[in-house]
Amino acid sequence: MAQLDQKSLSGWREGLSITVRGRVQGVGFRPFVYRLSQALDLKGTVQNNMDGVHILWEGKEEAIRTGLDRLIDEKPAMARIDHVETVKTALSGASCFTIIPSDRSGCSSLIIPVDSAVCDDCLREMRDPANRRYHYPFINCTQCGPRYTIIDALPYDRTYTSMKNFIMCRPCADEYHHPADRRYHAQPIACASCGPHLSLLDPDGRAISEREQALRVAVRQLEEGKIVAIKGIGGYHLACDAANETAVARLRKRKGRPDKPLAVMVPTVEAAGKMAAVSDTEAAVLRSPEAPIVLLGKKDSPSLPIARGIAPGIRTVGIMLPYTPLHHLLFDMGRYSCLVMTSANHSGLPILYEDGQVLSGLKGIAEAILTHNRPIQNAIDDSVVRADGKAPFFLRRARGYAPEPVAAPGDVSGIVALGSQLNNTFALGCGHQIFISPHLGDLSSDQSIRHYERTLRRFIAWTGSRIETVAADLHPLYSTRETAAGLGQPVTEVQHHHAHLVSCMADNHLDGSCLGIILDGTGYGEDGAIWGFEVLYGGAAGFRRLAHLRYTPLPGGDRAVIEPWRNAAAMLISLHGDEGMQLAERLFPEKKQLLPVIQRMTERKVNSPSAGTCGRLFDAVSAILGVCRRSTYEGEAAVLLSELAESGKRAQSYPFTIREQDHMLVIDPAEMLQEIAVDHLRGAASEAISQRFHETVKVACCTVLNQIHRAHPEYGRRVVLSGGSFNNPYLSEQMDQTLCRFGFTVFRHQHVPCGDGGLSLGQLMIARARRSSAVR
Repeated sequence: MAQLDQKSLSGWREGLSITVRGRVQGVGFRPFVYRLSQALDLKGTVQNNMDGVHILWEGKEEAIRTGLDRLIDEKPAMARIDHVETVKTALSGASCFTIIPSDRSGCSSLIIPVDSAVCDDCLREMRDPANRRYHYPFINCTQCGPRYTIIDALPYDRTYTSMKNFIMCRPCADEYHHPADRRYHAQPIACASCGPHLSLLDPDGRAISEREQALRVAVRQLEEGKIVAIKGIGGYHLACDAANETAVARLRKRKGRPDKPLAVMVPTVEAAGKMAAVSDTEAAVLRSPEAPIVLLGKKDSPSLPIARGIAPGIRTVGIMLPYTPLHHLLFDMGRYSCLVMTSANHSGLPILYEDGQVLSGLKGIAEAILTHNRPIQNAIDDSVVRADGKAPFFLRRARGYAPEPVAAPGDVSGIVALGSQLNNTFALGCGHQIFISPHLGDLSSDQSIRHYERTLRRFIAWTGSRIETVAADLHPLYSTRETAAGLGQPVTEVQHHHAHLVSCMADNHLDGSCLGIILDGTGYGEDGAIWGFEVLYGGAAGFRRLAHLRYTPLPGGDRAVIEPWRNAAAMLISLHGDEGMQLAERLFPEKKQLLPVIQRMTERKVNSPSAGTCGRLFDAVSAILGVCRRSTYEGEAAVLLSELAESGKRAQSYPFTIREQDHMLVIDPAEMLQEIAVDHLRGAASEAISQRFHETVKVACCTVLNQIHRAHPEYGRRVVLSGGSFNNPYLSEQMDQTLCRFGFTVFRHQHVPCGDGGLSLGQLMIARARRSSAVR
């Protein structure tokens, strides 16, 4: 919350110039200031500009002091005030208070408005037969509706959005220009007479019906078990009845998504509670203006069942509430109780959002397309969170949260950090703000790279940035390296796990240096090996690697990630020789002819890079237990293995050794893997083995950290936990609790994902430190 220095105004008798920074555009802030000024009889102006909201107040000293207090205390629900700057100014003799046109000059330090779920007031109007917006699927006001997704340029005014071609009718214009109306300067304001409308198309693009009839026909098709593509705020979704097993199976087959969990939309929190356990915190997040997908624990005997194919093999389900008026109308008119609502794209490609590409992009998938004529300027996926803690824990930071900036401890202007290859986001510095892009996904396809670079260009233009420094991952083959070269500025190479360390530090406003446990899938190491199970010490200025997992060969590189049995076999063979080969033959009898090939590859180091990562360790154990021997989506083997462990259970860890090598501690999992294989072959329960394995990872990390602290007490007791493996609730919670018992102060991610979605924040902070060092 911003604070005001009232002492600085002592004795003041003139006008006051006020600059308000934060989330103050696109949230009804100017109308709020107008009404406040009217109530206090203050004269002057309010204006959006590239630096926030600028207010000029003239009036009685007591009234202005009251206005400053109420400015903060009574701000609109969606607003967030970060800073209020006041400067005394000469009286201009204003006779009234007015809202004046936006000023687009200057350098932007504002917050790019985020999209917000439809508010209760708009829903009441939409459901009122006497209201002129009855059943209008694009109803909105200053407190809700599209923002980021319709912006073409800043500041956020209608003329710079995709609403610019929709000329307001007289009633809408009257609301828009009336300061007392809650739609006063609501930029997407519209109604059925002047605004966007729905169309239903067949798979070949032929119009089936228009407007409300299009909605009714789409509802009927969903009830019949058909797959309908639906244009939302940030892109197209594929929808079907989530309780219809046949429809869900057909959607999976057509989309090429055999096992990855699908998100489910339900009409109310009460409906969500019939299929999953919902705490008060989770309910609040579901109902929030951000309206993310929330991961919830499935009920054993749900009163509102969903198809088994929604989230096969896992105990959680991703649930969200309707967040657009159209979503609510789909439930108001339909007889289904829940809908699959998954991004409309083939697996690995970005979400479809351009109308010209939807027919070819969804060919063979959707049986109808419910679209509309309001262009989407900026695509965005749904956010995904866990909400069982004090604040949402981000697995994917996107709609509703991005691109809200993170405060920087100093000037970060001109720095861009390009993120990772998977789960990509980029970060752009502007003044004392860091804008982190929405989730952009996998950059392995040309389409994804084009979408990534287009989004990056827009952010650079919006913020008025002149790029001076580019931070990129150390990996020489990441797609971001080509983007970096194209920016034509010096490139700062950042080691992947150093960026994870600093990302978590920045997320918690930690300066200096601290310890970090980084558990991850893949990161290119400074020694050419694949890192991902590290204990580091350092900060933005640099780091030391203190401990890591013992390296084992990864036969076939990325192929071993897709086929975890290869990784498991290679680990057993390389760690235990002939005995390991015998275990591999018993575990994977169907691969017996390929095992000698794996052995030769690992011995001769042919296409078998050295790897010591938490992700690959999880993959190996998952394959040994037969839980997942071929992954169909990123992290599947680890996710399914983690589902077998229960966070509250106690278990004895497997044996492991810690030895010193090259001035580092090395965690050797050889004994553990051998005992896991033997336990499984003897018929031990996979749940018990997974529980012991999780406990071993935790104990190994905590043991190493204690040894490091005893040897180097000067490193202190601050520890950050980062890396994609900490998406695993067991590891995250148990590691935190155990380290706290040992006297460490533990920090976890709060505002950005712990996985690669938060990597760009760390990269940018490291680039800033290096730039500052070079200047000195």
